[in-house]
Amino acid sequence: MIQTIRGFRDILPEETPMWQKIETIAAEIFRNFGFQEIRIPIMEKTELFARSIGEATDIVEKEMYTFPDRKGDKLTLRPEATASIVRSYIQHKMYAADPVRKFYTVGPMFRRERPQKGRYRQFYQIDAEVFGIASPYIDAQLIQILNELFKRLGLSGLKAHINSLGCPECRPGFQKALLEFLSARKDVLCDNCLRRMEKNPLRTLDCKVPACRKALEGAPTTLNHLCPDCSTHFDTVQSTLKAQNVEFVVDNTLVRGLDYYSRTAFEILTTALGAQSAVAGGGRYDALVQELGGPQIPAIGFAIGFDRLVHIVEQLEQEKPKDGPDLFLVALGDKAMENCHLWLSQLNLSGLKAEMDYSGKSLKSLMKRADKRNARNVLIVGDEEIKTDALVLRNMETRTQTTISMDDPVAEITKLISNI
Repeated sequence: MIQTIRGFRDILPEETPMWQKIETIAAEIFRNFGFQEIRIPIMEKTELFARSIGEATDIVEKEMYTFPDRKGDKLTLRPEATASIVRSYIQHKMYAADPVRKFYTVGPMFRRERPQKGRYRQFYQIDAEVFGIASPYIDAQLIQILNELFKRLGLSGLKAHINSLGCPECRPGFQKALLEFLSARKDVLCDNCLRRMEKNPLRTLDCKVPACRKALEGAPTTLNHLCPDCSTHFDTVQSTLKAQNVEFVVDNTLVRGLDYYSRTAFEILTTALGAQSAVAGGGRYDALVQELGGPQIPAIGFAIGFDRLVHIVEQLEQEKPKDGPDLFLVALGDKAMENCHLWLSQLNLSGLKAEMDYSGKSLKSLMKRADKRNARNVLIVGDEEIKTDALVLRNMETRTQTTISMDDPVAEITKLISNI
């Protein structure tokens, strides 16, 4: 039997409704903020990702699916979407009429990482990019869009972690200070960090090796080396987020994993499932369009880990109390069954979501059935209740009981349940 490749998976029919739900909500928010959908190839020339992402990154060094075609050209399955969207923006001269463009895309990315729970070699992202706007207000707006999307999906404990990575004017001073700091700790750094010190010292701050992370405690931060323009830009991002009531924290250890970022970098974390978990990240990349052959046009974007987001939303859906009927009628005996059936139709027509079981089982069995259906209330109707003109309405949440008369039970029940 042929099975899927390790790290790849099928998204089965019972799973796709959740994916469609998230896509629909995301698309609605994007449209409201003026974004248009773009669909890009899953394969590009390797040079595109090597030049944009950075040759000293884990993605380019270890994780890309790269192979030669029949002519010997090196091709790569896209590991992320930003570079492809920038390439499309340049190739089709979308900047000619108006450099300001907003795009979003949804689709698979490919990285040869170690497969584990929630992490796949073919994974999915929701990606958004804005071109032609240098203002810090757009940085804050993208973070606000993410915050709103996650709120609509029911995520709680949302907090943006933000940092400024500076610009070509102030980055050299920071890199010099960082290199001096790293040079004094060469003996405890891993081989990857030693190699990256020469190519891009900033990449060492992204190392996950425990010994390196400990050695990097107290390292210089970009925030201490920002030029006046970068400092003003970052201050405006913060004040705007406060005005938009978006929770955030300044995290000077946040560098993101790609070389093209400058100025604002951010991640969105949630405590929806208890432990803090990152669900999106992005930042500004003002030099990338020019570096890939286009004009000098500022840009910023973000990517959402779709697989992780689906997992979180599914877990939250499972924890929610299931939507059950307003009333479940328990009929004990033939006369009770006859009355309950008539009342059921009237209750449904009055606007209440009412159900009953026609099996004629015992009170205990029917109460279990009502509980399984998550009924808010149960009306118990038996020969004794009819004889004494005292039907029993039980609130399943409070476990309190109310006596209902046979005179006009539908009106009385409707009034009581509507007021609960």
